Amino acid sequence: MTHPKIAPSLLAADFARLAAEIDKVAAGGADFLHLDVMDGHFVPNISFGLPVIESVRKVTEMELDTHLMLVDPVPFIPAFKEAGSDSLTVHAELSDPGAVLAAIRDHDLKCGLAVNPGTPVAALFPHLEQLDLALVMSVEPGFGGQAFQPQALDKVRTLAAEIAHRGLDLPIQIDGGINADNAADCRSAGAQLLVAGSAVFRAPDPAQAIAVLRG
Repeated sequence: MTHPKIAPSLLAADFARLAAEIDKVAAGGADFLHLDVMDGHFVPNISFGLPVIESVRKVTEMELDTHLMLVDPVPFIPAFKEAGSDSLTVHAELSDPGAVLAAIRDHDLKCGLAVNPGTPVAALFPHLEQLDLALVMSVEPGFGGQAFQPQALDKVRTLAAEIAHRGLDLPIQIDGGINADNAADCRSAGAQLLVAGSAVFRAPDPAQAIAVLRG
């Protein structure tokens, strides 16, 4: 098995010194950055939006993997592309995720689809051929610092089996409470993209933290 890619979640960074924080994790071997955009409606929190993404884009060449927790993402897709996002991940819980994925594709962006802890992983299955990544949430979206929910591992295993059955080359991302204690279980279950916030940005040595997560 190839080593997974590690995506530090910007929500855990020190926003007063954002450029330095990004440089720190880039130097530590991060593969890309995970940006959580929340609208206060789809999830009960507001994080950051387009100006922050524009600022991040100016200080790094790393891929910006943008996770949209928005009730209606479609009108904002062109703006996220313009701001510098490389991929947009939306949620299977939306009323018509297929249409949203098609709109993302129409703007020449990579697209992902996520499922919340309470949503069966089979909600992803009708859309797998449209995706560049499939995201299993291992915490309730909307807040950083939550404890990892181990039942997410069963979802990853089920999803990995379905992807293999279809012969797809589709990486599985897992996001929420990922740290040194559970990263090996995530890798073993079949996750190839590990999103980690506090475990990287707040580590004394981000390079060592990333190496441990990667395995």
